[in-house]
Amino acid sequence: MALPIEDYALIGDRGTAALVGKDGSIDWLCLPRFDSPACFAALLGTEDNGRWLLAPADEVVATSRRYVDGTAVLETTFTTADGEVVLLDAMPARDGRADVVRRLTCTRGTVRIRHDWVVRTDYGQVRPWVSRESAHGSELVVAVAGPDKLVLRGPHLPRGHDGRHSDEFDLSAGDEVTFSTTWVHSWNDVPEPLDFDRRIAATIADQRAWSDHAPGDVAHADLVQRSLLTLLLMTHDETGGIVAAPTTSLPEHFGGERNWDYRFCWLRDAALTLESLLGAGYPDEALQWRDWLLRAVAGDPADLQIMYAVDGGRQLPEREVPHLPGYADSRPVRIGNGAVSQRQNDVLGEVMIALELAREAGLHETPNSWALQRALVDELAEHWDEPDNGLWEIRGPQRHFTHSRVMVWVAFDRGVRAIERHGLDGPLERWRELRDRVREEVLDKGFDHQRGTFTQHYDTTEVDASLLTIPLVGFLPGDDPRVLGTIGAVRADLSVDGLLLRYRTETGVDGIPGDENPFLACSFWLVSALAAAGRRDEAHALMDRLCALANDVGLLSEEYDVGHRRMAGNFPQAFSHLTLVQAALALR
Repeated sequence: MALPIEDYALIGDRGTAALVGKDGSIDWLCLPRFDSPACFAALLGTEDNGRWLLAPADEVVATSRRYVDGTAVLETTFTTADGEVVLLDAMPARDGRADVVRRLTCTRGTVRIRHDWVVRTDYGQVRPWVSRESAHGSELVVAVAGPDKLVLRGPHLPRGHDGRHSDEFDLSAGDEVTFSTTWVHSWNDVPEPLDFDRRIAATIADQRAWSDHAPGDVAHADLVQRSLLTLLLMTHDETGGIVAAPTTSLPEHFGGERNWDYRFCWLRDAALTLESLLGAGYPDEALQWRDWLLRAVAGDPADLQIMYAVDGGRQLPEREVPHLPGYADSRPVRIGNGAVSQRQNDVLGEVMIALELAREAGLHETPNSWALQRALVDELAEHWDEPDNGLWEIRGPQRHFTHSRVMVWVAFDRGVRAIERHGLDGPLERWRELRDRVREEVLDKGFDHQRGTFTQHYDTTEVDASLLTIPLVGFLPGDDPRVLGTIGAVRADLSVDGLLLRYRTETGVDGIPGDENPFLACSFWLVSALAAAGRRDEAHALMDRLCALANDVGLLSEEYDVGHRRMAGNFPQAFSHLTLVQAALALR
């Protein structure tokens, strides 16, 4: 069985990413892209579904790990009875191929090392043809299956047996060995080896130069920097697409079926990520993401999707993968995401907020960029009063979700601002009138006057944690009595040991059986809402508690199981990290 989710760390090259366990095993890696099939998939199955292990063969008495300061280069230190060895894991910047570099350095005594290289393409299903070859003056192990070729280099190449390649060897104090796995298309020749020292040093220098600009005058500045770096790793360097997470099907409830594929670019999540980056002083990423947006949604505004592939592709059909037993026996494992076809009226509001912030940061509109925004808002104006599936991607009946209606107001509001403040061309009076109509409707139909709180949707008295964003987007002031009442109701109804659920699943509103754990982004929203309400002591106390939930290298999952004190859901989760950044900025 795979390790607890919190025992993994992330490395990446901004094209894809790998999860490295505390035990020295890479249990998840999709190549060459975030949304490509996995070649190491033990995370969702067993070691027979593919992994790459480098670790002491004898009992480990202590393990510690850290990221090299300001980078995503990982160091894991293993201590045994006879010595100590440090494992460095890095994915150098991309150059038309994908490389994982693993360097072992023995710092004390003698340590026997176990090396397992088990490649299984197509999500752990296909056993490749593996051979030993010579190229560029060295011996290699080469695995080929379909379009994939993986090349293992190193001084102690493992021998194959029954579809696995394994080896053991000794390292003594001062010894250092470096291995690499490289992906290329199977029809290409074996590429030349990397200059490991130069590429590792360049990766460290580049990532450190970027992260050095992270704000230092915020609460938990170290976690803010780590969150920003994690968001950067989930931003595709070539296309600008921002994935919600690098994993699929890590369960929201262990043993249940709430298992989803998050390796795609949600417009909402990407826009919120951009807001966090802009707020933290990173304007350059705004231009790249806007260009990705223009390409992805090009065409008829009526065909707007809520999510796209990393390259802007639209076809993301959801299917189940029966050969994988799932993390902690949580089935089914899903590839693709059926929510791609849903109507979620809140999405454009988030996009318009991000693009408004980009304008305020000095990013100039092009004729095409503003024309696209105007077309999207005009399309919304024709259908704004239709029900939708909401930001939680409800698979039950569509509703008039209050959060969605608020974000419709936001879309019109930011469109009006673009005309009034930035001199852009548009139907000002019509958008103003629609903005006012939506606001009146929300205050009338989305508010429970008896209890003094906004509601999840127009036909219920239930609440929803997304209502905490009402003051954050400027719909009402943070100290408005209706906002304060909503904060109180959300905490009363959705709190589990002080952490917030998204909503009460037992109402059946989402149409999915099973339960889930507190959703970390919702509690970070609560921090921001409390700060907006002037309740800063409460906000700081909650922020401290949430930041204490990060794992030993500063990463957060989607949800947190308070009963078992462990992470749940896809990992690391952009939504959790971006709301952490926003909460820290709100407290500043």
